[in-house]
Amino acid sequence: MNVNQSAPPVPPFGQPQPVYPGYHQSGYGGQPGSTAPPTSYGAYNGPVPGYQQTPPPGVSRAPPSSEAPPASTAQAPCGQAAYGQFGQGDVQNGPSSTVQMQRFPGSQPFGSVPLAPVVSQPAVLQPFGPPPTSAQVTAQLAGMQISGAVAPALPPVGLGYALPPGSQMTGPPGPPPPMHSSQQPGYQLQQNGSFGPARGPQPNYGSPYPGASTFGSQPGPPQPLPPKRLDPDAIPSPQLNELPPQQKTRHRIDPDAIPSPIQVIEDDRNNRGSEPFVTGVRGQVPPLVTTNFLVKDQGNASPRYIRCTSYNIPCTSDMAKQAQVPLAAVIKPLARLPPEEASPYVVDHGESGPLRCNRCKAYMCPFMQFIEGGRRFQCCFCSCINDVPPQYFQHLDHTGKRVDAYDRPELSLGSYEFLATVDYCKNNKFPSPPAFIFMIDVSYNAIRSGLVRLLCEELKSLLDFLPREGGAEESAIRVGFVTYNKVLHFYNVKSSLAQPQMMVVSDVADMFVPLLDGFLVNVSESRAVITSLLDQIPEMFADTRETETVFAPVIQAGMEALKAAECAGKLFLFHTSLPIAEAPGKLKNRDDRKLINTDKEKTLFQPQTGAYQTLAKECVAQGCCVDLFLFPNQYVDVATLSVVPQLTGGSVYKYACFQVENDQERFLSDLRRDVQKVVGFDAVMRVRTSTGIRAVDFFGAFYMSNTTDVELAGLDGDKTVTVEFKHDDRLNEESGALLQCALLYTSCAGQRRLRIHNLALNCCTQLADLYRNCETDTLINYMAKFAYRGVLNSPVKTVRDTLITQCAQILACYRKNCASPSSAGQLILPECMKLLPVYLNCVLKSDVLQPGAEVTTDDRAYVRQLVTSMDVAETNVFFYPRLLPLTKSPIESATEPPAVRASEERLSNGDIYLLENGLNLFLWVGASVQQGVVQSLFSVSSFSQITSGLSVLPVLDNPLSKKVRGLIDSLRAQRSRYMKLIVVKQEDKLEMLFKHFLVEDKSLSGGASYVDFLCHMHKEIRQLLS
Repeated sequence: MNVNQSAPPVPPFGQPQPVYPGYHQSGYGGQPGSTAPPTSYGAYNGPVPGYQQTPPPGVSRAPPSSEAPPASTAQAPCGQAAYGQFGQGDVQNGPSSTVQMQRFPGSQPFGSVPLAPVVSQPAVLQPFGPPPTSAQVTAQLAGMQISGAVAPALPPVGLGYALPPGSQMTGPPGPPPPMHSSQQPGYQLQQNGSFGPARGPQPNYGSPYPGASTFGSQPGPPQPLPPKRLDPDAIPSPQLNELPPQQKTRHRIDPDAIPSPIQVIEDDRNNRGSEPFVTGVRGQVPPLVTTNFLVKDQGNASPRYIRCTSYNIPCTSDMAKQAQVPLAAVIKPLARLPPEEASPYVVDHGESGPLRCNRCKAYMCPFMQFIEGGRRFQCCFCSCINDVPPQYFQHLDHTGKRVDAYDRPELSLGSYEFLATVDYCKNNKFPSPPAFIFMIDVSYNAIRSGLVRLLCEELKSLLDFLPREGGAEESAIRVGFVTYNKVLHFYNVKSSLAQPQMMVVSDVADMFVPLLDGFLVNVSESRAVITSLLDQIPEMFADTRETETVFAPVIQAGMEALKAAECAGKLFLFHTSLPIAEAPGKLKNRDDRKLINTDKEKTLFQPQTGAYQTLAKECVAQGCCVDLFLFPNQYVDVATLSVVPQLTGGSVYKYACFQVENDQERFLSDLRRDVQKVVGFDAVMRVRTSTGIRAVDFFGAFYMSNTTDVELAGLDGDKTVTVEFKHDDRLNEESGALLQCALLYTSCAGQRRLRIHNLALNCCTQLADLYRNCETDTLINYMAKFAYRGVLNSPVKTVRDTLITQCAQILACYRKNCASPSSAGQLILPECMKLLPVYLNCVLKSDVLQPGAEVTTDDRAYVRQLVTSMDVAETNVFFYPRLLPLTKSPIESATEPPAVRASEERLSNGDIYLLENGLNLFLWVGASVQQGVVQSLFSVSSFSQITSGLSVLPVLDNPLSKKVRGLIDSLRAQRSRYMKLIVVKQEDKLEMLFKHFLVEDKSLSGGASYVDFLCHMHKEIRQLLS
């Protein structure tokens, strides 16, 4: 239920309906939904084995992210950071959660320790009913004094979230605000800056934190605060590296008085995790990505497929410009669903194919309006009136709905698939099943590290697990093998041969495929020959001295092989070094750290040569997707090598300073998942919108040859395409706005299909309605992608300033137009955007926008392309990592422990913590941990005997060891890439790397702390308002 609507009308697609033969769906459309279990299902995006309960408060559940943590300290000599994946600290980043949408108003309080009385309006606490009027909540920010009563807002807005007014704040022009008495009736300000009756103690907000050096312990009962002064002009800008010591102590803000991501996540779980999210009502804001919930499709696509920055969009472009809130959708067309949710139904209309609008070509969907007794329909996107073909005709009921609406997925569901006819296929003929080609670097580095032997051994068993359709006994995918260094070796593995045959192509400038028959084969038919080949490859090249490699000709060869076989497919490339051999696509080492913070820094993110873009374009035309596994010991120019994977919809995996003993588990886990995942090949995606808005910009891993079609040689269930919309006309509040995403692709079995996702949004004429229906996690996902693309063309400082300005404009517009009048010293945030500053600060401090000295150029380029196609849950935990205390919750508890805020102040030296961000996993051990805990986990008798940098916990038969290892497995299962564990001891040299992920603190590279950044945002907002 949308809390913005007092009592939603009967969902348009939710009336009771008979169960039709052949189209049964439990609890679907108005029938009782009791069959759907309210809890216990896997991570958003896929099953998590053995993961039963709804996650406990504070645990961020996000789907796959990317690369795992890096290699151990022993790798320092590689010229990379002491840790394999990125350079040390290279993914320090932020948002792990989302922001409280307009949630059920009864759920506002956060903590339990009252700080100071503040006025809130009773309307806020009515669990249902009309939208609450704005209550300006205030908190103790920056030592500013709590303000007095606030008048109600003019337009009704969701709970505004106010951070306190300064007494006598000096600052940007304008008279100082009047002083107010802080003795007001009303609810107490809660520990995290929200208001309402005090709750009992919250998990992980216990006694004063040990080691809370900066801010002291938490306050006791409320006491009148002495008026302190805060000069906003003295607040350091986030770019400044050092604060003078006296300034550090000037504004001792209680960190618990500012909005807490952990609390917002926990509240959303408590309020929205138990009920299924039914998609029948237009413009509903879904639960946060960190909440475990069940989706019931009743006419709008599930938030697992599409999430929007706002579910209520301004009617006019002027209003949109005024608010500056980007209107965007993050679309994940092939997202994996938890087992409790049905995959989209496949609809077969036979030779006539799917029914479409004659003018705009939109596909039939639940929003189309049937008229004239069902003989014609009016398109909901362009209003064109179309004839209904005789074979599709059906009578209408008394409400104007077709009587078979619930028999047909395309008339009652938000997401479904059509079988495509031959008209939707290349050259008007149905496609062949796709092929996988494994292309293995056999240069000196790859052989010496043990990579080639490990890979060949793994492929013998992995080829049994190629993706297959539905109940097929074996996969239809054919496989081929190539090895290379300065030349390429092709292998004939035809089933009739006793031994594989090798053919060498040394003319890499004019690449061709020396054989057709016997190169791409069926695994089960050629099993013996393939096994023989994989046994021979490591031996054949065991004594190689060849150190140089080629790269572009390898991709060219794979593409030509697919072209000759007339099929789409994927190349799996395993590559170790900068391609310096004489050949097309040859690169030079151009790594130059001196360019950082100069106008030429952008060249570090740009490809060295245009040759790879041209090659990528040819690959896309052939439906050839490239997945690249990199094993560099030094600079390999990821910015250039990742161009083809990026433009073909592929993935890049990076294992710096690869060592078999340290990294094999991570590499093999990533490889297995990559080979087994379901992929759509040779895909084209188009997003249509109803009149008034149109798609103007796209972000992700794909190629575009025109302004509307997103072309993807391959698309898997982890990849998203982010689309930005702009107004081209006025929208209508009554009719709302519609999106339809249509993806045409070839399935793993070679079947051509269309997957359709539809979503209806509300439109508003009041800014307050826009701000009440935003989704901060999606907003941050969009802003990060926008910024990460910006660094290709603009200096990094310009990109950072643009982000800060846009955020300040969004919040200033709310303050000016939606919040009730209050003193200028008060920072007022919209309820559903109160985490925007903390998350934005995490993006600004990330390695791409503010690298530390230890972050390599390759690390930055790698992270930049990774974030480009992340979904909302992945960016969420990537930018604001999860920090889980392990000894606070009972050992017998099967649920994940509640998270705590990502700050050093939250660490107790008597505890052990797990920190994860989707790519990295750290186990931090405090120096005063009980000896029994050390013994149970590490099988050593004291803290000093624990090996720092350890990447595997010993398998011990005791409850604590089982619990911690089980938790690590469950976290890994939720992510798309394997996270390698690194054990970090307090006060150890590795601790600097770990602290890089404590994103609420000041970073070594000069990033502001959360508190400082909030003060800086306040200053920016005041300047805009004055």
